[in-house]
Amino acid sequence: QVQLVESGGGLVQAGGSLRLSCAASGTTFSINVMGWYRQFAPGKQRELVARISRRGTTAYVDSVKGRFSISRDNAKNTVYLQMNSLKPEDTAVYYCHAESIGLNYYWGQGTQVTVSS
Repeated sequence: QVQLVESGGGLVQAGGSLRLSCAASGTTFSINVMGWYRQFAPGKQRELVARISRRGTTAYVDSVKGRFSISRDNAKNTVYLQMNSLKPEDTAVYYCHAESIGLNYYWGQGTQVTVSS
């Protein structure tokens, strides 16, 4: 089992920056891909924001390209999401996600990001 704990959310003005962190514990050796999803409202489908493989291959949703950057420290079992030039439409609950080699999926508890205009 893998446990994920997020930190770094909060309230920021449009144009500002936030950095999210997600620390993994448990059977971390099994983790292949880590990433961040967001949910704009309760009951809405979560949207993939960015993901990074163990080797560092990254992918982003189009709406955040050039503004967000995902990185990973395998030694610390931690993934980061640096969010710059934030917009009000980035307001959402952000969830850390991990995918194991055996295709098990794990989620963090979520952290609120609110961008005021």
